[in-house]
Amino acid sequence: MVKIILIDDDPISTFVTEKLIHKNIKIPCEIFTFDNARDALSNVDKIRPNYLFLDLNMPEMTGWDFLEEFNPKNQNPEIYILSSSVDERDIKKANQYKQVKRYLSKPLIKQYIKSIFGGDEKPS
Repeated sequence: MVKIILIDDDPISTFVTEKLIHKNIKIPCEIFTFDNARDALSNVDKIRPNYLFLDLNMPEMTGWDFLEEFNPKNQNPEIYILSSSVDERDIKKANQYKQVKRYLSKPLIKQYIKSIFGGDEKPS
């Protein structure tokens, strides 16, 4: 079972991302959603995700703050930044984190799913 964490304070974005993942991959997966980075940070070691999708601009604790504090124990999830920001500075900053696999712009699209999960997407 593949475990995925979605961290985004926008419920519509979270809903769309979750539905798109479920619709486009064949592999069994369980998706855990968090509307703030602090709660995700305190639960990530229990969940032990394979993939983590992280929004950058959130109140209280930003995605950047999450990345600074995130220190996984016995796991190394693939982290994807999923942000509405197309600022080149954000993209460059994200690339400085070794645990960040890729910077993706919202909304998540089918092609991103295919590149992340390989050939496991369902046909349209």
